[in-house]
Amino acid sequence: MTKEQEKILIEKSIASCEGAYVPYSGFHVGACVLGEDGKFYTGFNVENVSYGATICAERSAAINMMTNSSSRKILALAVAAGDTCDTMPCGICRQFLCEFMAPDAPVYTVARNGDYMVKTFAEIMPFAFTSFKKD
Repeated sequence: MTKEQEKILIEKSIASCEGAYVPYSGFHVGACVLGEDGKFYTGFNVENVSYGATICAERSAAINMMTNSSSRKILALAVAAGDTCDTMPCGICRQFLCEFMAPDAPVYTVARNGDYMVKTFAEIMPFAFTSFKKD
């Protein structure tokens, strides 16, 4: 991934926070994925009074990519939320993303001021459940 792509990914994740529908938590989260087609796809969290029906920004961005392109691989992910750069994808999102991200794909966690931290997907999702095959 180029420095320019990294910059765009981070900027788009921050900008996506503005669209979040968060009447219960007030916690705006934005995400951006870089698809295998070289395009950027954004998403944000959409809360629901039935918390289980809430959609996280990461899944929203991934679904945006899949519904608007033929891409099925995410080359990089940025998640922006709050004032620090340590907000990681939740467990459901991590498991969901296992289908679409390589272990070495970068995951950027971004503060809304632009500070960020980067980890590989494998670092944030060790021992991922990836198969229904029996031993």
